[in-house]
Amino acid sequence: MTANRRQWLAYGGAAAVAAGAGLALWRHREQPQAGGSAAGEVPDALWSLRLPRPGGGELALAALRGKPTLVNFWATWCPPCVEEMPLLDRFHRENTANGWQVVGIAVDRAEPVDKFLARLPVGFPIGIAGAQALSLVKALGNDSGGLPFTLVLDSGGAVRDRRMGKVEPADLQAWQRAVVHG
Repeated sequence: MTANRRQWLAYGGAAAVAAGAGLALWRHREQPQAGGSAAGEVPDALWSLRLPRPGGGELALAALRGKPTLVNFWATWCPPCVEEMPLLDRFHRENTANGWQVVGIAVDRAEPVDKFLARLPVGFPIGIAGAQALSLVKALGNDSGGLPFTLVLDSGGAVRDRRMGKVEPADLQAWQRAVVHG
């Protein structure tokens, strides 16, 4: 296969991913957000996850219970996921003392995640779930399985909000106020 043909195939694949993400975002914006049907209990499937961490070790999500938690599903091949990573890291650094936890769940393979984090390290824990995480995000209310997908949990473990698409600073501020101050 020629280099030119591979390039066009890559462009076509990227366009298909972008179209799918756009459709997923459009569909999600039609759904209620915080205070609507987004609230609810987290399936045991999330709490029972034990995921390998980049560089070794294990991320046991059950250990996160009891504090407000932002769970971000992401992938290295997802441009909005990569763009929001520094914002999530800053939120983690600024709010850990206030009781917040941030965790990333990579819907990806270990090798690309390791390479990504070597270039752009983050202070919050990352677990590598691979493609199996897509069934979990659907169980958590993301019917399309699109990324990035963020779940906001209060200290009691209840879902306070879900966000399909890139997180913005205003989202983080609103979640912090709503979860901490009720």
